Amino acid sequence: MRDCREAGVGVGESASFGSEQPESRKADSLTPSPPTPPPELWVVHLGTLPYAQALELQRSVAKARITGELPHDVLLLVEHPPVVTLGRTSKRANLTASAEVLEAGGVELFEVERGGDVTFHGPGQLVGYPIIDLKRHKKDLHWYLRRVEDALVRVLAEFGLGGERSAGYTGVWTRKSSESNEMPLRKIASIGVHSRDWVTWHGFALNVTTDLSYFDLIIPCGIQDVVMTSMTRELGWNVDMAAVEAAVSRAFGEVFSLTPASVTPASLEPPTASVG
Repeated sequence: MRDCREAGVGVGESASFGSEQPESRKADSLTPSPPTPPPELWVVHLGTLPYAQALELQRSVAKARITGELPHDVLLLVEHPPVVTLGRTSKRANLTASAEVLEAGGVELFEVERGGDVTFHGPGQLVGYPIIDLKRHKKDLHWYLRRVEDALVRVLAEFGLGGERSAGYTGVWTRKSSESNEMPLRKIASIGVHSRDWVTWHGFALNVTTDLSYFDLIIPCGIQDVVMTSMTRELGWNVDMAAVEAAVSRAFGEVFSLTPASVTPASLEPPTASVG
């Protein structure tokens, strides 16, 4: 617009002032303003990262979101080496493997502040840590959990899998369309979150190509007789993790009305104060 105005005003020309605007200004006033784009969701692809490092990172990002140092909601996407985590309400009896068995299998053990019971993370499982300021959405953790479930159901649908909730439980289950409703659901994604000042962290674990034998170490989420499954087991072919990450980014953008934008971990660091 600046170039057009400069080109349209010659030396010695006079501008008229009053009730009638010049034609160019009339046109400008009738042009609708472009719609404001939705806020961004910063998506960080971390690859494979030890659980302790990811935990430290999400706590740091959550703190920066609480204080306002980070301007956008964040979604960390990661795979972990084998690890079992216990939530606030976990019962030790649901960790069926001994410390010796865990150590022999190279499986770490952590007690953390998230809700929920015991769960497993490992290679082939996409773990997502949405760090969302619910004050900008809706200050309701139940609403938030349903949105996370909705996002994961959308992801499964992109790959031709049906996803659904199971009454009384948090998470996502599946069964083939050819199966009757009397067939038991299989759990494909677990969810456990924590929040402070309405900023969330911890999140979900979606089994993509996960070695499901690891779940024999625990009673997953404290649910007796639960059958765990993965996208690969349900589909019969190896699912590409990068494709799942892309689908997750889109789905979370949709359910939270945000625009996904891939950023590097360096973008999450607070700005350095200038000297001088």
